[in-house]
Amino acid sequence: MWKPCAAWATASKSEAARAGSRFPSPEMKGPDAMRPRRLFTQLTLSFLAVAVLGVAAATWISTRIWRHFHLTQTMADLEAQARFLAHLAQERWSQAEGLDELCKQVGRATGVRLTLVAADGRVLGDSLRNPRTMENHADRREIRGALAGQVGMHMRLSPTVGLDMTYVAVPITADGRVVGAARAALPATAVNPPLRQVYSQVILGALVILALAAGLSLWLSRRLTRPLEEIRRGAERLGRGDLSLKLPTPEVEELVSLADTLNSMAEQLNERITTIQEQRREQEAILASMVEGVLAVDPRGRLLSFNRTAAALLHLTPEMAGRNITEVVRNPDLQWCITRALAATEPVEAEVTLREDEGERILQAHGTTLRDSRQVVLGVLIVLHDITRLRRLEIARRDFVANVSHELKTPVTSIKGFVETLLEGALQDPQHAEEFLRIISRQVDRLHQIIEDLLSLSRIEQEAEQGRIMLHGRRLRPVLQAALHTCGDRAREKEITLELSCPAELRARLNDTLLEQALVNLIDNAIKYSGPQSRVTVEAAQEDGWVAVRVRDQGIGIPKEHLPRLFERFYRVDPGRSRKAGGTGLGLAIVKHIAQAHGGKVTVESIPGQGSVFTLLLQPD
Repeated sequence: MWKPCAAWATASKSEAARAGSRFPSPEMKGPDAMRPRRLFTQLTLSFLAVAVLGVAAATWISTRIWRHFHLTQTMADLEAQARFLAHLAQERWSQAEGLDELCKQVGRATGVRLTLVAADGRVLGDSLRNPRTMENHADRREIRGALAGQVGMHMRLSPTVGLDMTYVAVPITADGRVVGAARAALPATAVNPPLRQVYSQVILGALVILALAAGLSLWLSRRLTRPLEEIRRGAERLGRGDLSLKLPTPEVEELVSLADTLNSMAEQLNERITTIQEQRREQEAILASMVEGVLAVDPRGRLLSFNRTAAALLHLTPEMAGRNITEVVRNPDLQWCITRALAATEPVEAEVTLREDEGERILQAHGTTLRDSRQVVLGVLIVLHDITRLRRLEIARRDFVANVSHELKTPVTSIKGFVETLLEGALQDPQHAEEFLRIISRQVDRLHQIIEDLLSLSRIEQEAEQGRIMLHGRRLRPVLQAALHTCGDRAREKEITLELSCPAELRARLNDTLLEQALVNLIDNAIKYSGPQSRVTVEAAQEDGWVAVRVRDQGIGIPKEHLPRLFERFYRVDPGRSRKAGGTGLGLAIVKHIAQAHGGKVTVESIPGQGSVFTLLLQPD
C-alpha cells in the first residue's frame, strides 16, 4: 500500500478499497505462493480417501481370511490322504518291494503325490519317482516331524520335481513305535488358482463399491458447496464494482451472517467511494505512472508518498513521509537523480547502486514531472526498477560465453595443430602419426564430454522448470551404494578407501538417477583430488528437518576465496590441475542444479591441506 502524507491520506485509503488489485499484498506475490484448492475438491478427495481406506482394509482382511481358510482346508485334505496311505502301508510294511507300487496306485487314484519314508530316511515308495534314485529324506522338516510322532507340515521347493510343494506327513507305527512316515504333497499350482479366483471376485466387488462411493462423494460435495459458490459469485460481482447487488440469503444457517456481512460491506463501500471522487485525480496520476518502486517528491524535495516496493528497496517507514528526501534516503546516486528530475523539464534516467549486507542491488531510476489534470506541477515521480538480476544474468552470460570459448578453444586448437602436422607430412611417419591421432582422439573425447555435460545441465534445468522431475520417497542407502560402486574402480587405482555411513531405514524424496549422478560427481572429485592411500567417506543422516548427505575427503582442500563461486559453470580453482585430471568444469554446476531440482541445496566446507566436505540437503520422506 501507499505510505501517504498530508492531503493524500484520504484518497490513498479510499482508492485502496476500490482498486486493491493494483496493490497486491506480499502473500499474493512470488513464485512460491501456493494456489488454494477448492472446497469441493477437498471434500470429494476426503470422502474418497475414507472410502478407499475402508474398502482396502476390508479387501485385505477378507483375502487373508480366504487364504488362511483355503490353506487350512488343503492341509487337512493332504493329512487325510497321508493317513489313508499310512493305514494301507502299515499292513504291508514288512513287504518293502510292494510299497512303491502301493504309492503309485494310490497316487494315480487321488492325483496327489504320495511318499513312504523309512525311519532312517530312506524312501521306500513314491508316486512320481523311482525311490532308489531319490536322496535320503531324513532332513526334510515334515519327515522329521512325522518321525517324531507328530503331523509334519511344510511348504518349500521340491528338489525332486523342481516345483513349490505343500507337504503333510504323518507317522506310521508298529508295536507302539514309529517305523516310518507317509507323506502327501500338492504343487502350489494346484493351490493358487482357487485363491486367485476368490481374489479377483473380491477385488471386483471392491471396485464396484469404490465407483459407488465416488459418485456419492461427488453428490455430497456438490450439495455442501453449492451455497458457497453462489456467495462467491456474488462477492466477485461486488469486487468488480457492482455495489448495487444484493446477495441472496442462503438456506444454510451458518452462511446467513456471511451474506449479510457482504451486503453491509457493499453499502459502506458505495457510500465511501461517493465521498472521494474529488480526491481521486492525484491518486490516479500516481497510479497511472507506477511501474515498480515509486517515490513522489514535491518541488521542495519533501517525500510525499511511496509504495511498498520503494519502502522495501530503500528501507523506508511510514513516519518518514513529509520529511526531506536527503534525510530519509542516504544514497548519493538516488539523491542526485531526484535533484536532476526536480530541475529538469524532461524525463531523467539514472542507474542507482544500493549497497546492502547481502550484496549490491542495482536499480534503474526514471524521473518524470508529476502534473494533475490542470497541468499544475505537483512534484516529480521517481520509478525504481530492480535490474539486479538482469545485470547478474548479463555478467553470467558473458562469463559463460568466455569460459565456453576458452574451454572449447584449447582442444580445437590442439586438434587443428596436429591435423596440420599430419597433412604436412607426418602421415609418412607411422609412429608419430599414430601418436598424433591418439592425441586428436583424446581431444575429441574431451569436446564430447564438455558437450554432454552442457546438454545434461540444460536438460536438468529445463525439466526442473517444467516440473517434470518426479521425486519419490525412497530409501537412501541403495542410491549411495550404487554411486560408490560406480566410482570403485577409480578409487582402487589410487588405493583410496571408500566408506559408507548411512542408516538402512533413512528415507528421502529423491530421483534415483539424478541423485546418483550428483553423488558420482562429488565422489569422483573427492577421489581425483585426494592422495593415494587416503579415505573418502559418504555419510547420510537426518538433521534440522533435512536429510544431509556428506562426501568427505582428505585431499588438497579449496582456498576460502574460491568457495562462493565453486558451483559456477566452468569455474576452476586450479585450471591446469583440473584439466590434467580430466574434468570439464561442469560437474559441480550439475550437482547444484540437481540439488535444486530436489528442493534442496548443496554446500561446501574446506580447509586447504586438510580436505573438503560437500553436503547435499534433501527433503525427508
